[in-house]
Amino acid sequence: MQDIFLEHKTVIVFLHVISAVVWVGGMIAMRYAAHYSFLEIESPQKRLERISHALKRLFYIVLPFVVTLIITAIFMIKGYGLSQSDFSAFSHIKEGIWSIMFINLIVMILRRSRGERMLNEGNMLGAKTQIELIGKFMVPLNITLGIIAIFLGTYLSSTL
Repeated sequence: MQDIFLEHKTVIVFLHVISAVVWVGGMIAMRYAAHYSFLEIESPQKRLERISHALKRLFYIVLPFVVTLIITAIFMIKGYGLSQSDFSAFSHIKEGIWSIMFINLIVMILRRSRGERMLNEGNMLGAKTQIELIGKFMVPLNITLGIIAIFLGTYLSSTL
């Protein structure tokens, strides 16, 4: 795996960085740009439908990048030999952060699906409960963790 990394280092690092940018950037755009636009929709049902639809599209967009991020992280950890280096703690912290973010993403996907199903059944309160937590807590959590992970990655890459 180290040989593959060394042969394709630039491409692997680029794919890793662009994947992090798309994932974290997509969440920032959704939370701090689209979210306020959704609040302008007067009908609570239409608002929830639009939010659910936008989240679904965001998740479809970021999921391939998340998978790419995980695969490239493995190549980079093995390629740089981070597990056996002085930077192994930073590497493990970064892995842990992205793992928490990935689990949070899966939970967001499930909550959005349940919320959409509840909307289709006419259960507005249930749908709101499912979807509201995503925007108020889950996305901001992933944004914060993602920024920390990107900083750690920048620190690691500047010292290697």
